[in-house]
Amino acid sequence: MFDLMVLAARPNDWTHEQFMTWWRGEHAEVTYPLPGLLRWQHIDIVHSIDERSAGWDGLSILSFASRDDLKTALASPEWKVAVEHVGTMRGRRMIWYGDERTMVADTSTTS
Repeated sequence: MFDLMVLAARPNDWTHEQFMTWWRGEHAEVTYPLPGLLRWQHIDIVHSIDERSAGWDGLSILSFASRDDLKTALASPEWKVAVEHVGTMRGRRMIWYGDERTMVADTSTTS
């Protein structure tokens, strides 16, 4: 998997709940159509461990089969629509992408 990770914080005049509702609702609707999107994990940040980590509301991890598939998504009209939609939100964000490696597998569903 090749992942795009987005760490985001709400605008100052929004509550955390408003931001999560927007991100998981209205914004999700324009994100789902991204070509090649295989998985989307969204983490609602409920507490920071220390002061240096404070001030963030959520983390999205959008997964694609390969770097080329992510590049295709980033060049797509669907990505342009998603970026334009974020422009209405006014919060802070940091974005990275990279190659995913599972270090501990989920064995809870294995019989």
